[in-house]
Amino acid sequence: MRRTALLAASAALVAGVLAWPAGAAPSAPAAFAHPGVTVSKGQLDFTRSKVNAGAQPWKGAFDQMMASKYADLNRTPKPRAVVECGSYSNPNLGCTDEREDAIAAYTHALAWYITRDEWHARKAIELMDAWSAVIRDHTNSNAPLQTGWAGSSWPRAAEIIKYTYTGTWANSGRFATMLRSVYLPEIINGSNSNGNWELSMMEAAVGISVFLEDKASYDKAMAKFRTRTAAYVYLESDGALPKTVPSQNLNTREKIVKYWQGQSTFVNGLSQETCRDFTHTGYGLSAISHVAETSRIQGRDLYGTDVGERLRHGLGFHAKYQLGAGAEGWLCGGSLRTGLGPVTEVGHNALANRLGHAMTNTATLTRRGRPAGSNNLFVAWETLTHGDNPA
Repeated sequence: MRRTALLAASAALVAGVLAWPAGAAPSAPAAFAHPGVTVSKGQLDFTRSKVNAGAQPWKGAFDQMMASKYADLNRTPKPRAVVECGSYSNPNLGCTDEREDAIAAYTHALAWYITRDEWHARKAIELMDAWSAVIRDHTNSNAPLQTGWAGSSWPRAAEIIKYTYTGTWANSGRFATMLRSVYLPEIINGSNSNGNWELSMMEAAVGISVFLEDKASYDKAMAKFRTRTAAYVYLESDGALPKTVPSQNLNTREKIVKYWQGQSTFVNGLSQETCRDFTHTGYGLSAISHVAETSRIQGRDLYGTDVGERLRHGLGFHAKYQLGAGAEGWLCGGSLRTGLGPVTEVGHNALANRLGHAMTNTATLTRRGRPAGSNNLFVAWETLTHGDNPA
């Protein structure tokens, strides 16, 4: 009897540990890996070797990137002290300029790594320095989302330059201060808006925390990310209703259905924004893949957890309809707004290539979209960096 009680107590303890709130255990590594935001040194080396060998799809993806406006060595930064972004880009005072300068910095950082042409490293530094010298705040209703989008690209660029460029970056400390004082406070506490907001914000917070080597912020952002991911993509194992973010007080079926855009039937891979449109859903799925990739580089692989399962089912579910399948009557009233965007490479590479999951629809959509370009917000050049990349 006593042994049975002990076994039961042990089982309860194990169950309790396994049932900890998502992200409750520390996520930050003992020592951060660099470059380590979305793309690792191993991945960069693989990409460089393939491009230099003229191998496809990487050479075509590289040529696409280099032909884009973001790789222009004559680009002039357009920093502002206050970036003001309203709903639906009204007003748009520096919003597009900031996002695109951040993507350009990342583009030039990638170009530097692959070509070793110092002009690209210097252009990335010029862009980062221009903004770190000027920006002080983001304002208006879209400020958190804008900060998340731009803040996702900046640390990707900065990680490559700081840890691989052989020249000097005298103002790297000022850039770090910008991320710490202007970006992180705007995003670290999350959002109760549609899920793509908080997921993009946590992507930025995680990336910034890696660059700053800020373990406390990394853990806080990762905990919010895991809670939001569970509330963004439904799995049948969740039960009759999707999981929720506690602070949103979605405590009735009616409230949950309303938040899920009126959708009342839940199946594996359905997203909180599926019935809104696939474009915003793509933002959320992309952010999930980026954080999972950064976490893997930092030593904690989330692809084998519910994060990976939600991403796998989310990509597969939406890929099916993006490829042309008609919506059933139970799904969004039988009408879907597609437009997923160039967001499948990272997840497909991790889940299908690395872990061996069958992802037929996702694979078809991924290959059809190659080379994946940029969504001009926070996604860029992922066939180049993650397409069939084993590193």
